[in-house]
Amino acid sequence: MPNVSVYKTDGKEAGKIQLSDKVFGAEINKAVMHDAIVAHLANKRQGTQSALTRSEVRGGGIKPFRQKGTGRARQGTIRAPQMTHGGVVFAPKPRSYSQKLNKKVRAKALCSALSMKVTDKDMIVMEDLKMSSPKTKEMAAILKNLKAEKALIVTNGKDEDVVRAAANLQGVKTTMADTLSVYDILKYDKFIITKDAVKAIEEVYA
Repeated sequence: MPNVSVYKTDGKEAGKIQLSDKVFGAEINKAVMHDAIVAHLANKRQGTQSALTRSEVRGGGIKPFRQKGTGRARQGTIRAPQMTHGGVVFAPKPRSYSQKLNKKVRAKALCSALSMKVTDKDMIVMEDLKMSSPKTKEMAAILKNLKAEKALIVTNGKDEDVVRAAANLQGVKTTMADTLSVYDILKYDKFIITKDAVKAIEEVYA
């Protein structure tokens, strides 16, 4: 079982924590992590793009000019795709890009991403993230003590103080243990998580 240090908000070590092998010491599978990220980005797409086909363009009920004698190529309607303001060939229409991942595949991808953070020593476990006041300046000081600029902060449940303090920090995002995604884990350089959140994740995936 992997052991990692637990830190206080001042950056000093407060002890060690033993992590679950099934969650934080799993075999790193890049293929399933890739599938999870592709699905995550696909599900974020709105799919609202739309253009008019030749049947939807207004006008074009009359032949624009006679068939012969003009020297131009014959045309039957101004709505044809080759005409200016004509319809679009294979025009994009609103559609859903959503992808579904098997539950076991999602779990495997998440454990792979968490294990990668532990292996790369980019995971920082916090004793807690209690602050005297939910201010950006205080959160910035905590991140400076931890030597983490671009970081994902994970708490067990929504912590309004942490969310407010980190909201205006560039390159910092807050999330909860039950809404954690592979995309967010891999996007940020440092993975900061509270002890309570570690236990919550292990209860679900161990």
